[in-house]
Amino acid sequence: MNRYPLWKYLIILVAVLFGIIYTVPNFFGESPAVQISSVKSTIKVDTGLMQQVERILKNEDITTDGIYYETSGVHQTIRARFTDTDTQFKAKELLERRLNPDPSDPTYSIAFNLISNTPQWLQSIKALPMYLGLDLRGGVHFLMKVDVKAAINSRLQGIQSALRGQLREKGIRYSNLTRAGDKIEMQFADQETRSRAKDLISRQVQEVMIEELPGPENRLSLALRPDMLKETQENSLKQNIATLSKRVNELGVNEPVIQRQGADRIVVQLPGVQDVSRAKDIIGRTATLEVRMVDESVVRGTEMTVAVPFGSELYTVGNGTPVILYKDPVITGEYIANAAPTFDQYQSAAVAIDLNGDGGRRMRQGTRGKIGKLMAIVLFEKGKGEVLTVANIRDELGSKFQITGMESAQAATDLALLLRAGSLAAPMEIVEERTIGPQLGAENIAMGFKSTLYGFLAVAAFMIVYYTLFGFFSVLALTVNVLMLIAVLSLMQITLTLPGIAALALTLGMAIDSNVLINERIREELRAGLSPQMAISSGFSHAWATILDSNVTTLIAGLALLMLGSGPIRGFAVVHVLGILTSLFSSVFVMRGFVNLWYGRKRIDSLSIGQVWKPDED
Repeated sequence: MNRYPLWKYLIILVAVLFGIIYTVPNFFGESPAVQISSVKSTIKVDTGLMQQVERILKNEDITTDGIYYETSGVHQTIRARFTDTDTQFKAKELLERRLNPDPSDPTYSIAFNLISNTPQWLQSIKALPMYLGLDLRGGVHFLMKVDVKAAINSRLQGIQSALRGQLREKGIRYSNLTRAGDKIEMQFADQETRSRAKDLISRQVQEVMIEELPGPENRLSLALRPDMLKETQENSLKQNIATLSKRVNELGVNEPVIQRQGADRIVVQLPGVQDVSRAKDIIGRTATLEVRMVDESVVRGTEMTVAVPFGSELYTVGNGTPVILYKDPVITGEYIANAAPTFDQYQSAAVAIDLNGDGGRRMRQGTRGKIGKLMAIVLFEKGKGEVLTVANIRDELGSKFQITGMESAQAATDLALLLRAGSLAAPMEIVEERTIGPQLGAENIAMGFKSTLYGFLAVAAFMIVYYTLFGFFSVLALTVNVLMLIAVLSLMQITLTLPGIAALALTLGMAIDSNVLINERIREELRAGLSPQMAISSGFSHAWATILDSNVTTLIAGLALLMLGSGPIRGFAVVHVLGILTSLFSSVFVMRGFVNLWYGRKRIDSLSIGQVWKPDED
């Protein structure tokens, strides 16, 4: 009756081993390290640099605990681990001098970092410690407001410029083309001209709504469609988030939080970062992209020795350099609507570029009659230009074209990302700034750990005293629950915050509540006169429905917080929801396994479940 088949015990064993293996990494701690990453888009971090770093440190007798090459998406980094912070500081200073000979124009970013001491065999199975949030580790918090009106204004300016060119090409004369708030107004000589213009605009500029204004002036009013307004706002936020993610990588932050908050704000949290000025400098950096023609009056290969012609300038940083380019750009990054990696007709890596209406017109004018000429894409950052690629024009380019000749698919992906997110889509300003010191974070960890531990011990003592052996089984099940919850949080690499610790403590109370229901139900069955074995079976069966109902209703509330909440509320909800799921498994399935293992294979006359109060005979 109260016997589990072997496979159920194996499930419990696997659950316990899973909980232990994926919980243990949280107790190994971290070692000081230095992270090296590239600050130039055309210079990649590779294994060759890792060997160079190793030689530099070895020549200066600086001992490391290991040097690692890591890649995450399009970002590559090298991290060197040390035994103490003094060695870490010496290594950083040395690498700064050797890898960046010109401090005013650094090639690599060398940042302080921490590396987990988790053994390699555990890391190989993704058994890693949980990331700690800003309130537990210390760091910097920024709340940034995106000027979405500037993004909308930029788009309207592009439409306005495109309209001038299109009307001019079709010979449609207008007397006035001005901005009136978020609208573009145009005036024509007569109704026929206005009708021709309206027909042209409806075909060529589909993102606007057209309205004929009353009066003798024959005016048209253009406004962005509501869906285009929303798309412009969404795209500006997404591009700014993508750009910030790329820049934050230079700071060496393990788990930055960069997420949208509300309609026009972005939260940036950088755990472990204490240098606020450097963080603000990197986050607030401005970057622009330009497409320029190569000045082919200078023979390729002689750029460094000849005089630079008037109206051109020499670039020596980036791919395909040195190269002399005309100063006047064909287009700038504001005209690029989208960029995606692709393959050309020869199945070689390429980047597909989509320009907006005005950008397509400018590109056609700039490349007309220049087939076979060279064109360069330049990224300007901190006032310095860096040539990303030099491409050959194979055909007259328009609003859609490809950049071919890429070295690899990864290079095409990197360039597409730069073209999409090399610069901010809209200006931002920091409206809130907070710095949390590491000492406060350590105190929060200590207090959170103690509160959870003391709560667990208090619950365990009460259960064992009140329910004796069944209380001990309940504590074992609660232990498995805690192990599984921490293991799941570590495996999913969820960032733990103070609200998460609060949810963890709450989970302990909710999980033990299920065991209290089971124990009390078994007591009721004993009072009703059932045999011990029947009381165990009936108690677990009848308690299950109540446990399921109470946990499902709580789960619904937790899911609502998870879907609708943000920030600390969301952090609380994640741990809370996962805790409900693990407690359902441990409080019923695991505890039943312990009870069956102890009582299921022998004849018993009584149960060690505390005092079973029975009603008086009268």
